[in-house]
This record gives sequence, C-alpha cells and structure tokens, in this order.
Amino acid sequence: MKKVYQDFFLHFDILTMFLLVLSGVIYVVSVGVETAFVFYFLLGLLTFAFSEYLTHRFLFHLKTPKNPHFLKFLKRIHYDHHIYPDDLKLLFLPLWYSLPNFLVICSIFYFSTGDFTGTVTFGIGLMTMLLTYEWKHYVAHRPLKPKTKFGRWVKKVHILHHYKNENYWYGVSTPFADYLFGTFREEKEVETSKTARNLEMR
Repeated sequence: MKKVYQDFFLHFDILTMFLLVLSGVIYVVSVGVETAFVFYFLLGLLTFAFSEYLTHRFLFHLKTPKNPHFLKFLKRIHYDHHIYPDDLKLLFLPLWYSLPNFLVICSIFYFSTGDFTGTVTFGIGLMTMLLTYEWKHYVAHRPLKPKTKFGRWVKKVHILHHYKNENYWYGVSTPFADYLFGTFREEKEVETSKTARNLEMR
C-alpha cells in the first residue's frame, strides 16, 4: 500500500502541481490576504469542476477523428485510458495539456479583473480542484478503498463509466455535474455499451 501512495504523491506531474499551489499560497500570504480572495479561490474550484466535466464529455469523448495527429492526441489524453484504465502512465493529465489550459483560463481571468494577486488566488483554486480530480481518479483505478460512503460511491460511478457505458457518469471529482446536465443514470437503467473499453470503435 505504501507504493500505491508513493505512485501518486511522488509522480512528477502531481509534485509539480503541488509545488505550484504552494508557491501561489506563499505569494498571496506574503502580499496580504483580502476577503475577495476567498471568492476568487472558490470561483477557481467551481471553474475547474465545470471544465473537467465539459472537456471530458465534449473533447475527450469526441468521435474518432480522421486527422492522425488529432487522433494521436485523443488516444494519449483519453482513448487509451479506456483501453488500459489501470495503466499509471495514462492515468494523470499530462503537464503539456493541463498547464497551457491553466494559463489560458488564468489569462482570461486576469484580463477580466486586472488583479494579478486575485488571479493567482483563482489559479490556486483551479489547481487545488485539479489535484482533487487527480486523486479521486487515481483512487477509482487503484486498490484503495475510500473511507467514506460518498467516496465509495464516487469510485463506483467512475468505474461504471469505464465498464458499463461511456456515455454517462462523466464527472470524476464533480458527479453533481452529471445530475445538472442529464448524464447521470442508475446502473440498472443503462445498457452495457460494447465500446466503453474502446472509444475508437464508436
């Protein structure tokens, strides 16, 4: 079990994100925390929660593209994860994907507010939720049993997405989004999909 935890917390991409969050927190505290920053942080959490669901559903699950370069991208970012759901190399979002997206979203926030420290706080919220997503996703695919009933339910729901039907249960850290957008179903209501393990065959 020690190795299972080490595989997560010592993974290069995860360590990088932790260090970025820590650096952001140190900066904000050194400048001075303002009441508005609490709102910015929560907004960052919420922004990632929705972007996680939307990208998973509408980008990662696109029908197989004809362009070989785009297909290669989708295979690395998600398709191959459905074929090999427990492969550690395919489990985490790569930095070359997550960091540019992070910078784009933070840039939009900065140009909307003009507040650099507020933007850093917003970014801390984004990355905190990203790390939450990575941990819940990791737990869903590794031999770890969540201690809470809610945690066990989140893990079960994600496993249904992989082995029951890929068209439902897109939320990993944010299952509420499936309720909001109509992609949550009770297990018995959904037919087993023949392409859940191979998205390229759809």
